[in-house]
Amino acid sequence: MIHEVSGDILLTKAQAIAHGVAPNDHFDSGLALALRESWPAMAKDFRHYVHQTHPKPGELWMWGGPGGVRIFNLMTQEGDIAHGARPGKAQVSYVNHALRRLRHELDTQSIRSLALPKLATGVGGLEWSVVKPLIHEYLGSAKIPVFVYTTYHKGQKADEPGA
Repeated sequence: MIHEVSGDILLTKAQAIAHGVAPNDHFDSGLALALRESWPAMAKDFRHYVHQTHPKPGELWMWGGPGGVRIFNLMTQEGDIAHGARPGKAQVSYVNHALRRLRHELDTQSIRSLALPKLATGVGGLEWSVVKPLIHEYLGSAKIPVFVYTTYHKGQKADEPGA
């Protein structure tokens, strides 16, 4: 079930967080930066993963951290892995594929709850009115609580029923 919440996603009680990135993301802005600051090893591991596998937009990479946290890095944006290249904009097709992959992971892994922002609407540049229906299509029938952080309030915990 999807719950739209307000607060600071870094304070979530959900077991997993999903967010959008580009295959060449430097984790230097928005939620990606905040995640890098909270879990620096994740950004380092992501760079290693990218150099080894050369992922394409629409793919997903999951990172497991201390205390059982899981971060789903959804490749919702374009991004050439060339040195110095900057992440590009998100595309609906990439979000669609990444959410399909995320749902598969939620159905096959032991994930108890998930938090995500208004995916691909910040740096990615998509409109929430386009992305929201995709989130409902792929995650609305999930058997776990899904918390969509629609409004950011730094330092404020959201009300997350069932987290």
